[in-house]
Amino acid sequence: MTDAAADPPPEAVRPASASGAGRRADRPLPGGRTDTWRHPLTVRITHWINVVAVVVLLMSGLNILAAHPHLYWGLSSTFADPWLSTPTVPNWLLIPQGRNLAEARKWHFLFAWIFVANGLVYLIWALVSGRLRRRLAPSGRDLRGFWPAVREHARFHFPTDDRARTYNVIQKLTYLAMVLAVLPMMLITGLSMSPGFNAIGGVLLEIMGGRQSARTLHFISAGLIVGFIVVHVGLVIWTGFFNNMRAMITGWFTIQPPGSTAGPKLRRRPPADGAGS
Repeated sequence: MTDAAADPPPEAVRPASASGAGRRADRPLPGGRTDTWRHPLTVRITHWINVVAVVVLLMSGLNILAAHPHLYWGLSSTFADPWLSTPTVPNWLLIPQGRNLAEARKWHFLFAWIFVANGLVYLIWALVSGRLRRRLAPSGRDLRGFWPAVREHARFHFPTDDRARTYNVIQKLTYLAMVLAVLPMMLITGLSMSPGFNAIGGVLLEIMGGRQSARTLHFISAGLIVGFIVVHVGLVIWTGFFNNMRAMITGWFTIQPPGSTAGPKLRRRPPADGAGS
């Protein structure tokens, strides 16, 4: 079977709605724009639960880190030679306010399980509905277009026309990396540091290379999540804040007329002397 038969060109596909459950027909708007159904209810609910959970996890995690703001590798702390020492964090970035290790751990563990349960709900739904395969799994055409997509991103050019119906290859690979690598690493390293879990699964701590290595890997994973959030929010603003927020609240996303992009306009070269005369 040829690639063309297996994966029809984008211009040949005009989906009535976003992939997954709850398909709805497009709604034409004035000016050549179109409302398309992008985010089903499950996506929106789990997204906003994630927002709250991740904020609490990061702020309570900073409070836990503040109790000993130094990171090491191995089984034990070498106080004279830390791998990394983190700066003092202002109180307004901490949950709860002020340095309180015991309370911060309670907040952290509670919202960690909320985050895990919410993620499992989304993952099971995405698998059953087919959204994971249709929306996140990159096709052969996606992978072949990786470097052109990198160049477009480097120029801060993002399509807002019919091409914006689906995630581009960089989005797909980034989301998959978060779901399949970064978040599992965060969960595994967190569990490996839990005394209660160690009592029934101490081998996990050995796999991590010791408690200090697990703590450092947990911190690195958190840093990757923060980096993802910064880029994600930046692109939400750059590509149309109100349109993107509306999509994540109501489910409807507005497609702009053909050829529309978010980003600086390309400059045309001035004609040579005498050209066009």
